[in-house]
Amino acid sequence: MDIFRVMIKTYLFCIVFLINHPVTIISVSHTEALLKLKQSFTNAQSLDSWRPGTDPCDKNIRWLGVVCQKQVVKGLLLVGTNLSGNIDVGALSQLTGLRTLSFQSNAFSGPIPEFNRMGALKGLYLSQNHFSGVIPSNYFEKMQSLKKLWLSGNKFSGEIPSSVMHLTHIIELHLENNQFSGRIPSLNQSTLLSLNVSSNNLTGEIPVTLSRFNQSSFKGNSELCGEKLGNACTHVTNNSTTNNGTHKSSDSDPNKHISMWIMIASIVLLVIMIIIIYIMCRYQQKRRAALESFEEPSLGRRLSSDTKKSFELSRRGSSIRNSIRKGSMTGKRVSDLTMVNDYKGEFGLADLMKAAAEVLGNGPLGSSYKAMMANGLTVVVKRIKEMNKIGKDGFDAEIKRLGRLRHKNILTLLAYHHRKEEKLFVYEYIPKGSLLYLLHGDRGIPHAELTWPVRLKILLGVAEGLNYLHTELATSDLPHGDVKSSNILINTNHEPLLTGYGFYPLMNNSHAAQALLAFKSPEALQSNQVTPKCDVYCLGLVILEVVTGKFPAQYLNTGKGGIDIAQWVKTAVAEGREAELYDPDVLPSAKDSMSSMKELVHIGAACVEDHPQQRISIREVVRRIEEIQQQNGGSTSRGQKGPTTTPQSQSGQTIEIMPSATDEGPEIQVLQSQQGRSNN
Repeated sequence: MDIFRVMIKTYLFCIVFLINHPVTIISVSHTEALLKLKQSFTNAQSLDSWRPGTDPCDKNIRWLGVVCQKQVVKGLLLVGTNLSGNIDVGALSQLTGLRTLSFQSNAFSGPIPEFNRMGALKGLYLSQNHFSGVIPSNYFEKMQSLKKLWLSGNKFSGEIPSSVMHLTHIIELHLENNQFSGRIPSLNQSTLLSLNVSSNNLTGEIPVTLSRFNQSSFKGNSELCGEKLGNACTHVTNNSTTNNGTHKSSDSDPNKHISMWIMIASIVLLVIMIIIIYIMCRYQQKRRAALESFEEPSLGRRLSSDTKKSFELSRRGSSIRNSIRKGSMTGKRVSDLTMVNDYKGEFGLADLMKAAAEVLGNGPLGSSYKAMMANGLTVVVKRIKEMNKIGKDGFDAEIKRLGRLRHKNILTLLAYHHRKEEKLFVYEYIPKGSLLYLLHGDRGIPHAELTWPVRLKILLGVAEGLNYLHTELATSDLPHGDVKSSNILINTNHEPLLTGYGFYPLMNNSHAAQALLAFKSPEALQSNQVTPKCDVYCLGLVILEVVTGKFPAQYLNTGKGGIDIAQWVKTAVAEGREAELYDPDVLPSAKDSMSSMKELVHIGAACVEDHPQQRISIREVVRRIEEIQQQNGGSTSRGQKGPTTTPQSQSGQTIEIMPSATDEGPEIQVLQSQQGRSNN
C-alpha cells in the first residue's frame, strides 16, 4: 500500500511540473536553438549578428545565413564563415521547419555529424571542410526527403554508403575529392540529374544505370573502368588447369558441348529478335497512321496540379516529322531538325519526340516547353506560329545569321525546325529562370539574392548584350524587339542572358505589333513606326523595374495591372523625389550607394523619353552603368565572345526557391556550379 501511495504522489508531481513548465519541456524558440548552435562553434565571430533578444526572422534584423519563410526558419546557409568545432545537431533538430542546411567552405573536422536525425532535410551541403572517416552504410535510410547531397572536398573514406540507393527523391549527389573506395552503388533513381564521384579511390565497373553521365563525373579513380573512361573492363575467368596431359584431353569434350549450345542459343535469339523487330515495325506503321488522322494533335494532358502541364513531344513530333517538306537546310540537318550550334552536342527531332516535357508558359509569341532528352541534355523549345513574313530560303538565312551571334550575355540558338504552320526554336535550358520571376515571383531567397551589386551587374550585362545586338544586327529596325524581364534569363552567377531577340524580320507586321514590346514605345503607338531606339525605351523599362521593384503596366496587353513606370518615374525625377522610387528590398545592401541608385534612375528615365531623338544611345547606357559599377568597387568585362554557356566556378553557389507539391511551402535549393555537372 505504501508503494502504491508513493507512485500516486510521483504521478501527481509530474503532472504539476508539466503544467507549470510547459515551454521549457515542449517548446524551444528558434532564437534559443540558433544561439545554442552558435555556442558549439569556435571562431564564431562571423555570427555577431546572432544576438540574444532579437528575432532571426525579423526583416529589419538580418541574422547571417538564416533564411525564413512565414516566420519559420527554413534554411541555414553558413558558407565560408570560417567556423569550426562541434555542430550541435540537437539544437538544429529543434528547428522543425529547417529544410536546407549548408556548412560549405568552413573548417569542421571529424566524423560526419548525426544529421540523419533530421529526416525532413531536403538539402545538405558539407563541401570543402575537413570531415573524415567512414560514413555508416545505413546513414541515409531515414532521410527520404533528401534531394541535394554535397559532401565533396572532404576526407571521407570507406565505401559509399549503400543507403544512398534508397534516396528516392535525390537530384544532386556530389562526392568528389574524397577518399571513398570500393564499387559505386547501382543508383537507378530517375530523379538523379547531377552526379560527381571523381577523384576518389573507387574501383570496378561504372554501373549501367549511370551511363548517362559524362566522363568528368568519374575521372580521377585509377581503378575504375567503363566506356565513359575509355577504359574497358576486362572480366577474367580463372579455369583450373593441370600439367597432366590426360586432364587437358578430358576437358576438350565439355568445351565442344558448351560451344555447340552457345551456337544454338545464338540462333534462337536471332530468330526472336527478327520477330520482335517485325512486330515493332508493324506497330509503328499503325501508330503513325493513327496519329496522322488527327488534324491537330494535343500537345499535352492536364496533371493534378493547376500550374503544371506535361506533354509528349512524341505525338506532336511525329506529326511534324511526317508533314514537313523535305528540302535543303542551311545548317546541319539532324532528322529534320537544323542544328546551328553543336557545342551542347547534336540531337534530332526524334530525340525531342521521345522527351517528356513540361509547359513553361504561353506568351504573345507562342508557347515554351522544357524538355529533357534521354542523354540528359535539357533544352527549351519555343513553338511560334504566324512567322511567315519571308520565304523559307530567307528564313534559313536569317536564322543562320542569328546562330552566329556569340556574347556572354546572349543565349545562343541551338537548333530550329521550319514548317509553314509553325516554327520550333531550341535553346539551352537555364534553370535559375528569368529576371521577371526573381523580381516578382516567389519572395524568398532568390529575391533576397538581388542585392544592389547583383542588380547593377545584371543591368550592365543586359545593356552590354543589347549593345552587341545593335552592333551585329545594325541593319535591322529592331535588333531585339522584345526587351523585357521575362526575356532576360539569369544563370547561376547572376549573369543575364538575352533571349527572344531577332524575330521582328520574320514576323508579320500585324502579329509583331501585338506581340513585341517595342511596339509599346510612344513613337510606335503614335505612328506604328519602329527604330532601334524602341529597344532603348524597353531597356529603360527594365532598368526602372529593377531599381523600383515595380511591375511595368507596359508588359500587359490588357492595360489592367502594373504601373505606368515610365510616367511615374519621370514625374518623381522632375519633382526631386527619387528616394521614394527605390525598391525597399534593395535598400539594406545599398546604404552606401544611394547616389548610384539615383544615377541609375536618371539613366532609366533618359531611356524612356517620349521623343526618340531625346533618348540616350545604348552605348551611352553601357558607359554610364560601367561608371556606376566602378564607383561601387566593381569591375566590368565587355564584349566577351564565345559559346554562350552558363559560367561556372569551382566554389560558386546560388540559391533558388522552387514551388513545392506539399503544404510545407516552397523548397530552398542551393545550386552549385562545378565542372562535370550533368544537366539540367
